Amino acid sequence: MAKLSTLIAVAILVGTEVVGASWAAGWAIGGIMQLSPVVSRSLEVIFGLSGFVLLYFFMRTAIRHEPIRD
Repeated sequence: MAKLSTLIAVAILVGTEVVGASWAAGWAIGGIMQLSPVVSRSLEVIFGLSGFVLLYFFMRTAIRHEPIRD
C-alpha cells in the first residue's frame, strides 16, 4: 500500500510541475513573440498536452520500476 501512495504522490508532484511548466512555456512564447491571442492560446494548449504526454511516459516508467504488487 505504501508503494501505491508513493506513486500517487509522485504523479501529483511531477504532473503539476511538468504540465504547469509546459503550459507556462506556451504562454511565455506567445507573449515574447507578441502573437495573437488565438495563436498564443493554441501554443498553450499544445504545450500543455505535451506536458500530459510527458507525464504519461514518466508514470509508465515509474510503475515499471516500482511495481504496486510484490
